[in-house]
Amino acid sequence: MSAKLSIDAVNGLSAEAFLGHYGDVAEHSPWVAELAATRRPFASREALVAAFDAAMQAAPRERQMALIRAHPDLAGKAAIAGEMAEDSKKEQAGAGLDRLSADEFARFTALNDAYKDKFGFPFIFAVKGATKDMILAAFESRIGNDPATEFATALAQIARIFRFRLEDRVED
Repeated sequence: MSAKLSIDAVNGLSAEAFLGHYGDVAEHSPWVAELAATRRPFASREALVAAFDAAMQAAPRERQMALIRAHPDLAGKAAIAGEMAEDSKKEQAGAGLDRLSADEFARFTALNDAYKDKFGFPFIFAVKGATKDMILAAFESRIGNDPATEFATALAQIARIFRFRLEDRVED
């Protein structure tokens, strides 16, 4: 990854360069960065994070659902096949999801399947700084939510993912 940019440098990027730096912050959904860029200039990194969240929140529900569905299952088939975005690979590895025992993998798989069967989209959890036990506990508590609550929770978790990824790329 390249060096962190200052907020002034972020503000000075062309639209194409902004997309090149931040188009992958939202999993396979560069439209979020495109919309966030229209809110420049940003007064701070916090304002940049807020612009990503605002872009997501302002999108129609169908586009939000597509963003949610663009995320890989935690410790799922995409992880094994190496088909995830680079940030997702690093984040899941940081939480130990690349080193699960057979029993842990089976538990994640069962929870992923049950969650998707109930809600129609993958379980979203900003795993940076979390342990596999924390993730499993969240899985088990959230699977009892109603669909509207879980949709809102998924978007809130995606906003946390934006924050973590932008904190890694932009100076405070």
